[in-house]
Amino acid sequence: MLSPATMIELQRAPRAMIALCSVWLIVSATGSARAAGCAFVPQGEGHVAAVIDPRTFRLADGREVRLAGIEPVTTATNTNRAAALSAIVAGRDVTLRGADDMPDRYGRQPAFVFVDGSDTPVQSLLLAQGEALVAADVTDKDCAASLSTAEAAARAAKRGTWADPAAIKNTESPGDILAGIGHFTVVEGRVLSVRQAGATTYLNFGRNWTRDFAATISRRMLGAFEAAGIAPKSLENRRIRVRGWVEARGGPRIELLRVGQIELVGGN
Repeated sequence: MLSPATMIELQRAPRAMIALCSVWLIVSATGSARAAGCAFVPQGEGHVAAVIDPRTFRLADGREVRLAGIEPVTTATNTNRAAALSAIVAGRDVTLRGADDMPDRYGRQPAFVFVDGSDTPVQSLLLAQGEALVAADVTDKDCAASLSTAEAAARAAKRGTWADPAAIKNTESPGDILAGIGHFTVVEGRVLSVRQAGATTYLNFGRNWTRDFAATISRRMLGAFEAAGIAPKSLENRRIRVRGWVEARGGPRIELLRVGQIELVGGN
């Protein structure tokens, strides 16, 4: 419970700081042990000098850091959500953690970022605010579970992007999905059929392949899905969410490269 003195200070704080403190408390309530699932090997530290975009910032020594494990939220009404990241890291000392410190092709260091004095990654704070989506490339199970927990809490509370009913695209409206070509998107619907054509398995959410949405799995990835207990054929007539980059191949498509891109919805 917060002390009376703390409550008074919060009442005096700017609204943005109050919101940030609230999210911090929410994430902490989910358990720091789960947040520690993304506590990889330390890969350096530094002072944040500037925020570049919703998941990239520059340190005082010139290094650029890219937040690993999440994708930014982009909507028609808010195409720049860098303010959320700024509220958390701007002017702060941070520790970088990750499997390695190999920069990406743009010279940015992907990392899980911890503000000095916190054991909760910045990624979880953004997810808990509804200001980010869990990425499709998180391979560590504990870390993926931690990030998914933060995202699910924001979705249940309709915070941030989840306040918009259209945040999750409906497979019955393929035109809406197609409008997001090139964007990381969450799509939900019932799988009507599972078919294989050549080296590709199609999870079909409609009956017209030239118009309706489908998720695809290449033959080389089938083993990974089956090893995780997700045989594609078992998804037929089940309601699922898929996340990934929207492409246009006749109708809208998302290629499934990792098990974490599929989420069973409800009791099905």
